[in-house]
Amino acid sequence: MTSIEEHKKKIIENLEEIDDAITRGIEKKPVTIGFHCSACSIQFLELYLHLINKIPIGKIIKHDWFKKPKLGQKKEPLIERKLPVIFPKKQEIYNIIYTIEEERNSLMYGKPSKDQIKKVLSDFQKLKEIFMELFKNEKFEL
Repeated sequence: MTSIEEHKKKIIENLEEIDDAITRGIEKKPVTIGFHCSACSIQFLELYLHLINKIPIGKIIKHDWFKKPKLGQKKEPLIERKLPVIFPKKQEIYNIIYTIEEERNSLMYGKPSKDQIKKVLSDFQKLKEIFMELFKNEKFEL
């Protein structure tokens, strides 16, 4: 079970690893950036949903639930089937996580371009800003 404090610790560790990778040079650390941006995105989401009592402590959200739905897809997106909750900025958050997850495997297992790495970092920064605002609304500090 991941408590609020455990989420906080994991988020801080992920953010430190991302900052370290940026400092060392993003072209040298695409695996680190891909992994930690993905992991931290999910930690942010889990933490927020715990804070607003949409999921119980211990509920785990998996990054691979964020497969971007295909245009005209008849089934609900996987994340909607696994996690049918409503919360502020949900679609915006999900769209950013979809984008990060689309690039995750390329960063971790492929030969990503500098532009791909920058895009993941940029998207992650947008996501982080959204969550920081949502946390502030819940009077929660990271």
